[in-house]
Amino acid sequence: MVTTHRIALIPGDGIGQEVTPAACRVLDAVGKRHGVAFSYDELDWSCARYTELGAMMPADGLDRIRHHDAVLLGAVGDPSVPDHVSLWGLLIPIRRTFRQYVNLRPVKVFEGVDSPVRGAELMDLVVVRENVEGEYSEVGGRFGTGFPEEMAVQESVFTRAGVTRVADYAFTLAGRRHGHVTSATKSNGIVHTMPFWDEVVAEVARSHPDVAWRSEHIDALCAKVVLDPVRFDVIVGSNLFGDILSDLTAAVAGSIGIAPSANINPERDFPSMFEPVHGSAPDISGRGIANPLGAIWTAALMLDHLGHREAAAEVEGAIAGVLAKTPIRTPDLGGTAKTGEFTTALLEHLS
Repeated sequence: MVTTHRIALIPGDGIGQEVTPAACRVLDAVGKRHGVAFSYDELDWSCARYTELGAMMPADGLDRIRHHDAVLLGAVGDPSVPDHVSLWGLLIPIRRTFRQYVNLRPVKVFEGVDSPVRGAELMDLVVVRENVEGEYSEVGGRFGTGFPEEMAVQESVFTRAGVTRVADYAFTLAGRRHGHVTSATKSNGIVHTMPFWDEVVAEVARSHPDVAWRSEHIDALCAKVVLDPVRFDVIVGSNLFGDILSDLTAAVAGSIGIAPSANINPERDFPSMFEPVHGSAPDISGRGIANPLGAIWTAALMLDHLGHREAAAEVEGAIAGVLAKTPIRTPDLGGTAKTGEFTTALLEHLS
């Protein structure tokens, strides 16, 4: 019997248009081996749509995808549209309306990929980023626009419910991994929100006695990730700190082109959204040289979330295999392979 999943497919902008088809090819191939099929509803939501119609997505866009099993997104962003317009016009409404409060970003150094950091070969960690509140709130505004005294105010919003649930997710995840959580903070300089974050994380830690944990100031933590990335298991951070750490750890792993992410609604009341970390990369878009591994690993995260753990493991194994056993590399990894060539090589490791 075949299980069919309905996927809202948003290729988006730039290289998103190139890596999304690669991810779908892999999903369809591994799905056939495991009795899983995918029905893709492709949507044109993008900066191109914004330029033409004045909106990243239609007014009823969220209702259109509310009942899908998952959302698979390529990338969003274009130099012609301000980043805050594209982000707040598409990704943030999806994340917040569908209560995708966990941003999950696994990071590892694969055999055959050189890290720019010595001793990082055994790095295998997960960044758990709070995804719907924190520093990326809508509270604030601008005053005196156009005058010398012009000012801007941006308020951070941390709730007990929000910090508790993301911390609990991180501790539960660490309990299934290597049993250690690092909490990113800055309570020595940010006087209200960060001490509150620390207090709530400590409360959550008491309900996970088998998981060791420590708190690290974000500046020192970034340095330690570079100097000794192998020491970390699960890192949990606020919206801003998790965002910074995600790109930093991906760079340590050798290329942001490999890095996946998942925007998770753990309760499954709404669809979760899966997107590679790399962004739209307008400097290389249209040249056919984008690394598809970030999108393909992201597809594996989606498989796992949908309950197909063995299929997800096969995809991740194929990623490891093509990197360890072949010289095929896209330019970001020091090679000359095209996106399609790299994808075909990976599909061969699935067969």
